[in-house]
Amino acid sequence: MAREINRLSARGVATIKNAGRHADGGGLYLVVDKSGAKRWAFLYRREKKLKEMGLGGLNSVSLARARELAGEARSIIAEGGDPINARRAIVQTSLTFGQASDELIEAIGPGFRNAKHLAQWKMTLTHYAASLRDKPIDGITTDDVLEVLRPIWSTKPETASRVRGRIERVLDAAKARGLRTGENPALWRGHLANLLPKRNKLSRGHHAAMDYREVPAFVALLRQREAVSARALEFTILTAARSGETYGAIWPEINLRSAVWTIPAARMKAGREHRVPLSDQAVAILKEMQKAKQSDTGFVFPGAKRDEPLSAMAMEMILRRMKIDVTVHGFRSSFRDWCGEATSYPREVAEAALAHVVGDATERAYRRGDALEKRRAMMDAWADFCLSI
Repeated sequence: MAREINRLSARGVATIKNAGRHADGGGLYLVVDKSGAKRWAFLYRREKKLKEMGLGGLNSVSLARARELAGEARSIIAEGGDPINARRAIVQTSLTFGQASDELIEAIGPGFRNAKHLAQWKMTLTHYAASLRDKPIDGITTDDVLEVLRPIWSTKPETASRVRGRIERVLDAAKARGLRTGENPALWRGHLANLLPKRNKLSRGHHAAMDYREVPAFVALLRQREAVSARALEFTILTAARSGETYGAIWPEINLRSAVWTIPAARMKAGREHRVPLSDQAVAILKEMQKAKQSDTGFVFPGAKRDEPLSAMAMEMILRRMKIDVTVHGFRSSFRDWCGEATSYPREVAEAALAHVVGDATERAYRRGDALEKRRAMMDAWADFCLSI
């Protein structure tokens, strides 16, 4: 006769691959998704309806712990209660906005395109929404949201818009989990739109940039700083790279002998391999970073923790500490303006240095090269200009 409970074994749980529910008995199931991900679920009937309560993923909840949780749920049912409502009541009295936002970021983080986007979410929901973090998630009101938004609504319209949207997302997620009821106090249309002045037109797609004529003086100040983030920013300026390309740079991509940095397609915005000719100044920075090299395959600009890159906001923070009101990405615009206004380098060579796709499909088919040597002369001239003070 089959056992009613404890049907699964630890080995079986680890080796099961077939998608679907696999019963351990007593309402406990190991659920294998089509992707291969495994999680625990407790199924029971309440008022003639089948209900499912998640117990966590296999990576964080063991078979033994899942059985304990299922046993607790069965005890609640035996006493006439509903396990989901019981858990919801416990969470609802203790979960804060800060905890809810951290949990949402952890849940949706794998879907972000890059680490910088993830860091921006974390920063806005901790720095700008700091006054909300200790408040119960089910107690956030319209006045609470307005307290966050009003100080930055007119002075930082883009930031304020993102903060509002992310607060709305956190509160929507909490409502979906049954942790809130009623309308979302961060909703714009039909709600905050009636309480805040019309926003200034957002300058989407444009990043605050430094006049290229001011770059040499800035680089001279930057070179006085010894932090790894300062070297990363200087390297990013000299190579006209995107910040994410610098943060993710690893030593196997660097060839110091040929002075070329080859960024694989998987790390490029356009999905194509990009070769970057390295000036003598850029090579000097890399040789300096070799002294801190943790391994032959590690990050070129390592973070505080071993085998991890710099924080995705490290270069932006350097600019803030220096009280320079531009963005890291804006230095690409500074480079492009220098190319167009102070040099005679062809447009397509300058665009190639920025890894931009130029021309239609036919034109690109005939221009298969990446103008590496032409770009090398241009990047050498740019580096000489940047270090001219």
